[in-house]
Amino acid sequence: MAVTYVEGVVTGPGGRQATVRFLVDSGATYTLLPDSAWQAIGLTPRRSVTFTLADGTAIERQVAECHIGLPQGEGHTPVILGQPGDEALLGVVTLEILGLVLNPFTRRLQPMRMLLAKAGKTGRSFPARR
Repeated sequence: MAVTYVEGVVTGPGGRQATVRFLVDSGATYTLLPDSAWQAIGLTPRRSVTFTLADGTAIERQVAECHIGLPQGEGHTPVILGQPGDEALLGVVTLEILGLVLNPFTRRLQPMRMLLAKAGKTGRSFPARR
């Protein structure tokens, strides 16, 4: 299986920035920032979350929020505050926030197909049964 990397710029609440090379991991829920990156931009933990690793091990990590800018878009996202040795991952929550998906054939990020249903006269977003 091929791997995909994308370079992004993360920005903390005080405007400090860091450039991070992310492994795009469509199996990861949250984006993970290495400890050097989140400390450099001044993030502080907001909550603690228990995550399960691929081998079934449960680990606890702190979570914060930051602004992330990728070549394909930008926005605010929750991020795991990594510990020494943790690698940068770009998770599916961030991809969805930015309206992106990883194309499994080309291994590139592309715009997500966005669907919006129009409400009918009944206020429902689907046709009424008869």
